[in-house]
Amino acid sequence: MFNTREYEWSDVTVVLGGRDVTGLRGIAYSEAQEKEALYAKGNKPHGIQRGNKSYTGSVRILQSELLALQAAAGGSILDITVDIVVAYGNPQQGDIIHTDLIRGAEFTEAPRALNQNDKFMEIELPIVAIDVVNDYR
Repeated sequence: MFNTREYEWSDVTVVLGGRDVTGLRGIAYSEAQEKEALYAKGNKPHGIQRGNKSYTGSVRILQSELLALQAAAGGSILDITVDIVVAYGNPQQGDIIHTDLIRGAEFTEAPRALNQNDKFMEIELPIVAIDVVNDYR
């Protein structure tokens, strides 16, 4: 049977450094690779050459989650390396769980901002990582 159901926000679970992040507001991550056309005789490429791969993203969390991360880190979150597990799917609805592993992630910034009439503080933490393993098992 073919299932065309799309994942919803409520179907996402993120485990950061071994802890289920309940104050998660968003997550984004991407894989990139340098690519360049190889030219020789003529004016059309002879092939595509590949260079380094990179893995970047961001985690959006509530202020209470940042405080918990800081406590677990023993200070600044800029000094820690964590694995991030992102699981998509709801087994109660018959979904097969799809899991990505963001390996060796480090935070590059820890900004904070709050504006007049804000009801909570949402913090976006940019990350760089060593690898992203899709369909991690």
